[in-house]
Amino acid sequence: YFSDWLKARISFVRVKYLFLTWLTVLVGSWVLYVQYSAYTELCRGHECKNAICDKYRRGIIDGSACSSLCEKETLYMGRCLSTLPNNQSKLGEHADLPSLVSQILSVADGNRDGRVSLPEARSTWALLQMDEVLLGLLLQDRGHTPRLLGYCGDLYMTERIPNGPLYGFSLPWPLVSWVPGGLQRTMDQWFTPSWPRKAKISMGLLELVEDIFHGTYGSFLICDLAAMHFGYTDRHELRLTNTQVLVPEEEFRRTMRVLKCETDADCIYGADCQTSCDPSKKRCREEPVQPNLAKACGVLKDYILRGVPSEMREELERQLYACMALRGNAGQMNMEHSLILNNLKALLWKRISHTKDS
Repeated sequence: YFSDWLKARISFVRVKYLFLTWLTVLVGSWVLYVQYSAYTELCRGHECKNAICDKYRRGIIDGSACSSLCEKETLYMGRCLSTLPNNQSKLGEHADLPSLVSQILSVADGNRDGRVSLPEARSTWALLQMDEVLLGLLLQDRGHTPRLLGYCGDLYMTERIPNGPLYGFSLPWPLVSWVPGGLQRTMDQWFTPSWPRKAKISMGLLELVEDIFHGTYGSFLICDLAAMHFGYTDRHELRLTNTQVLVPEEEFRRTMRVLKCETDADCIYGADCQTSCDPSKKRCREEPVQPNLAKACGVLKDYILRGVPSEMREELERQLYACMALRGNAGQMNMEHSLILNNLKALLWKRISHTKDS
């Protein structure tokens, strides 16, 4: 009797597990079928959207429904870029953000199909996290930085600048301490271009200073105005090859106002952006000692005066020294800053405008 009961019990358990297994397979198959159908419909919907948006962008169809459907991805990118004001360390105050967003969207459209896809948006956003790329884009339209040729994620490629630094002669390290500074400055000029071409390159530096002085994207300081950070093309057009030397003026002020000091030597930002020390407060003042233009003229003095035509040497030298004497925040002396800048550009342009170097 016990043996018969055990066999019946085992048979019941087997039937029970077979039923549960069948039920599991049935429910699982149904779930997979529903998800597959939804995915198929989604794919069909995506294809339908592409067909509609293609006609919308070519102007075949129109309407608010089409615009909300087809501009969704571009608007998503725009919303991402609208967060740029939250990072004032990268942009100057009062930056023209709509213009910046428009410029970045044009760069983001890598395949030039008239829209920014989600992968393109993500790739562009990864690229913009690097300060040197963002600042390079700000100045690219004016021809001050190497053009961005292509990118993928945070990898990017720019045009090659064949001539750099702006000038300089590298001595073997054992000789550096033995050669006088005056002779080293003379040797720096040995391999520079002819004077008309140096004048064109110098014009480029003056225009860079002009464009970052209360420009479209705020006001910036150049905090390491050394020849090694600049180069020039085969057409002798200046390029800033290291955008990391650019600092938004507002960031500079915020940093200096909390910096403790004993002497003026404690109030230096970067290589050559300096303020003075307020002895009563033991804090650095916010105003830079020299504006960009004064430092640029100091860089250009030896460069542009070497080989200058004799009939303009005296006037050019006078203007350069007047430029180098500029002090304080350029924002408080707009008239003097603009006058000196325009006079220098006019003097150089008058000399080279009739030559092939213009």
